[in-house]
Amino acid sequence: MKFSRRMDCFGEGIFTTLAEIRSKRIAAGEPVIDLSIGAPNIPPADHIRKALCEAAADEKNYVYAISDRPELLEAVAGWYDRRYGVKLNPETEICSLLGSQEGLAHIALSVIDEGDMVLVPAPCYPIFGDGPKIAGGRIWHMEQKKENDYLIQFSEIPEEVARKARLMVVSYPNNPTTAMAPDSFYEELIAFARKYDIIVIHDNAYSELVFDGASCGSFLNFPGAKEVGVEFNSLSKTYGMAGARIGFCLGNEQVVSRLKLLKSNMDYGMFLPIQMAAVAALTGDQSCVETTRKAYERRRDLLCEGFDRIGWHMEKPKATMFVWAPIPEHYATSQEFVMDLVEKAGVIVTPGSAFGACGEGFVRLALVQDEEAIERAVAAVDQSGILKKR
Repeated sequence: MKFSRRMDCFGEGIFTTLAEIRSKRIAAGEPVIDLSIGAPNIPPADHIRKALCEAAADEKNYVYAISDRPELLEAVAGWYDRRYGVKLNPETEICSLLGSQEGLAHIALSVIDEGDMVLVPAPCYPIFGDGPKIAGGRIWHMEQKKENDYLIQFSEIPEEVARKARLMVVSYPNNPTTAMAPDSFYEELIAFARKYDIIVIHDNAYSELVFDGASCGSFLNFPGAKEVGVEFNSLSKTYGMAGARIGFCLGNEQVVSRLKLLKSNMDYGMFLPIQMAAVAALTGDQSCVETTRKAYERRRDLLCEGFDRIGWHMEKPKATMFVWAPIPEHYATSQEFVMDLVEKAGVIVTPGSAFGACGEGFVRLALVQDEEAIERAVAAVDQSGILKKR
């Protein structure tokens, strides 16, 4: 058998590897607290689950969806108007996705040609680079450095690279570094993209998980944003609907239309009951959003303060459902620390190297366990002695 050479650049995903480690420990009866994968464990509010169940019980809803229901598109437009102050045309500026991951995996196929340059942050969520790789793109990494508050420095992108670039991916609040970007960053981003005729994809999955009284808006709310790009948003974290796979591409009409065309040749649309649940989420009682945000903030405080108390010092994130923590100085690599951590403490986290070479020296902890489990994780790490020099 012969296989596509494009797959040669992909190895087994780190999250698959960590899931296998978790399964083996559980099978062996060993304790495990999984803080690796950002899989929300806060369920959707009652009115969202009710809408899904009622729609799923209707036999008429098992046909191909083919396209987005008008009610869904109107609900999304209303959501962006109320929440972000952004006006969107439901028919031409919104495209549903089977989760943001699906959209990020495929959109490059509708934008770039084989060999085109794509600018991707480093470190970054893997699909930001993997999607363009599937399309045959060449990746140039925009470093996000701690000394720059993890903000991309456009002045560090060489002129020849900028002129060749067709597409760039940006995401704040950021996964994995948890950084937020000021308004001036977006103004600079739009000017840079316009100067070099680069399409921008801004991932805004964590706009509701912002802590300490701060808030976050939308890339599309800045003048000129729709002229240069689109935003991806998701109901996974905000409404606890991760497994339902609901995301949206919003903004530039040309980009949205090309993605719609691609998807019309690839899938038959989102399951109708899930569309109806999404409408319920976006148009119903929004108190669940604040309840979710407060839950993540409490978990953040408990985890960061707990680990700080036992000698593993880390900054409290300003946003997202993650903590970006330096590894203890006596470990050479994040991979080595992660393997020791799970073996000796039964706690699984993600090595920073999983997000690219620029992530080395850090690990990402996901706030996806309840408070009691987080307390057990802190105690287990303390008792393991792993933080002490060997």
